[in-house]
Amino acid sequence: MNLGSCSNKLIGMDWSKRDGVSDISSSLADFDDQCQFTVDFSRFVVVHGAGSFGHFQASKSGVHKGGLNQPLVKAGFVATRISVTTLNLEIVRALAREGIPSIGMPPYSCGWSTSERNVASADLSGVAKAIDSGFIPVLHGDAVLDDSLGCTILSGDVIIRHLAEHLRPEYVVFLTDVLGVYDRPPTDPNAVLLREIAVDEDGKWSVVKPTPQSMNKQVEITVAAHDTTGGMVTKISEAALIAKLGIDVYIVKAATSHSLKALKGELRHNIPDDWLGTVIRFSR
Repeated sequence: MNLGSCSNKLIGMDWSKRDGVSDISSSLADFDDQCQFTVDFSRFVVVHGAGSFGHFQASKSGVHKGGLNQPLVKAGFVATRISVTTLNLEIVRALAREGIPSIGMPPYSCGWSTSERNVASADLSGVAKAIDSGFIPVLHGDAVLDDSLGCTILSGDVIIRHLAEHLRPEYVVFLTDVLGVYDRPPTDPNAVLLREIAVDEDGKWSVVKPTPQSMNKQVEITVAAHDTTGGMVTKISEAALIAKLGIDVYIVKAATSHSLKALKGELRHNIPDDWLGTVIRFSR
């Protein structure tokens, strides 16, 4: 986020009590400097997954398969939501401590629900109003009610695609723990980074860079056993649907110079040869 040039002083917004902390981290007098709040923040939305905060609880209890009439599933639904909302709070607090006016918006609490795992309802007006008011909405993968199954897990990847369809962002960035999409598990020493994927009119995708002829092998993508939302397979499928809208999608490793370029929008017109990541685009 561009914090502007009027002041280099960071004003934190996490004033909540913590064990061992007796006072808030910022002086209230700091907020007399109106310059801090006339900054033109970039308008964007953050969506994070559950990671270790939820996938195991959901897979152990079978929440993603539905069946709220079963005590284990109902207990798992509660346990999963406790876990993912705990993570959401920590992420919001981390952003707030950096002076970013973020608002946690758990999908279940904001009226998101599904029907046969497809989004059936979602209060996107709340997200839009938060953005227009100068806040950064922070959503996440969540356990939600499903009209036909009783309940399921709504993936953060699906949330991003649904938001993209209605909010039409300039671009979308998926941050991962590897450089991008590979033709096989990245732990394989022969794995090749797929630099560009093209999506056609019917939603099918194909590898453009490197050329299929230079690879001489099929793309094989696996899913971790504990991942209840499809892992990289779901990520690519949802990214392809977003790209079909004419919105470029970048899948790139977090906390690298490559991800910084993507987040700042520097790749929209030209992708440098030394950029490491995967871009998914609509093939016009």
